[in-house]
Amino acid sequence: MAGNSTAAMPGGENLLFLTDEQLRNGIEAMFFAYRAFTADPDAILAKHDYGRAHHRAIHFINRQPGLTVTALLTLLGVTKQSLNRVLRALVEDGLVEARVGRQDKRARHLALSEAGQRLERELSDAQRARMRAAYRAAGPQAVAGFRQVLEAIMDSDLRRTYESVTCGPAAGRPGQERKA
Repeated sequence: MAGNSTAAMPGGENLLFLTDEQLRNGIEAMFFAYRAFTADPDAILAKHDYGRAHHRAIHFINRQPGLTVTALLTLLGVTKQSLNRVLRALVEDGLVEARVGRQDKRARHLALSEAGQRLERELSDAQRARMRAAYRAAGPQAVAGFRQVLEAIMDSDLRRTYESVTCGPAAGRPGQERKA
């Protein structure tokens, strides 16, 4: 496909004028892609009696060591009660360390322990392999288009949160990733 925003799909349809059926197909593709994307981590998490909320917490704590509980609450968009349940399990199991803030003693700063880092690597290795294979098969223009579509789906608040995570010091954009 050319880098043209009005490029035709394999069936000849113009991308700017999608039918409801084409949009439904896209929605279903996202559902099934997400199911495949989470299958490997779900199996690993099940061995530890964890769920996707644990995975998300581990992911973002890994991305931003020293992240506060309040910042993690904002990133995940969950209730304090549900995050406390998740963090309590991760701390009790020795995967996450919570340190009291130096300036603000009320703040708890989170970091993964060595065991937490190992679990995070195991969880994300499978997802990175799946993404890498899909990106290679699709090609660079499709990768850029896919990112554009995902970012356009996000509302402005979520996009700002996403950009703060992906553009932070530990983050990388396509072509700038750390080696996995």
